[in-house]
Amino acid sequence: MDTRKWIEKYSIDIQLLYQSAATQKNYKSQIWCFLNHFKNEIEPKAIDNEKIKLWILEAQTVNTKKHRLCALNSFYKHTVGMPSKIQKIPYPKADKKLPIVLSQEEVQKMFDACENLKHKVILALLYSCGLRVSELINLKWSNVDRSRMIINIIAGKGKKDRQVMLSESLIPLLEKYYNQYKTKNYILAGQFSNQYSERSVGQVMKQLASKAGINKRVYTHLMRHNCFTHMVEQGIDINLIQKLAGHSNVKTTLLYTHISHNFISKIKSPLANISI
Repeated sequence: MDTRKWIEKYSIDIQLLYQSAATQKNYKSQIWCFLNHFKNEIEPKAIDNEKIKLWILEAQTVNTKKHRLCALNSFYKHTVGMPSKIQKIPYPKADKKLPIVLSQEEVQKMFDACENLKHKVILALLYSCGLRVSELINLKWSNVDRSRMIINIIAGKGKKDRQVMLSESLIPLLEKYYNQYKTKNYILAGQFSNQYSERSVGQVMKQLASKAGINKRVYTHLMRHNCFTHMVEQGIDINLIQKLAGHSNVKTTLLYTHISHNFISKIKSPLANISI
């Protein structure tokens, strides 16, 4: 099989199909692995579906299995011209795990433990606005609208624009940060570049959690979960939270009602009626 020919054809197709560079990179990587695995086959259309299923099952996680199947679906449909090739392969079901969020007291501990001004800005932006890490590192000074007290998120997930609130308490922190760092375009600049990296943000979160003595697993996206869960606990309307989060479907936003302790902790256990 001419693996390079098929990869070149698929590379053109995914640029037309998907706006996200991350999706393009992920799908291209999956198809590259797939074609190399079956390089002794004559053509992609000759690969037996049972063999394809076994290749998908070799993936270690449910997410990787999903990525493999989605990439194969687009590859066969748009590049090979066999839209029905993958249809009979079942879609892997993910484990329905709820994120273990932090309490507001634990978030406060992270702020109290933070002595670095840039790190405090990172933590404050993630928690106050519910930003994804890609949205955080792509945030520009021009996106902050003090006159309307909003922050414009440009080309977020799915290339969608949205607006989030600009907290009053965030303004003096940003002013202090700007006066010290004088970043030009992006709010967060790296040590050797004009833009901070996702990896660096993740390291900041882990360091702050460790300093604060938090035993829960703390990662960048958890701050987004914390933000919207705490909004639910404050009684903010779920439809408004959906808009702030940039969710296409309110069902995604309803996750935060499932992990809010306000709903669970107020349920009276039958043990309350028993003398122990």
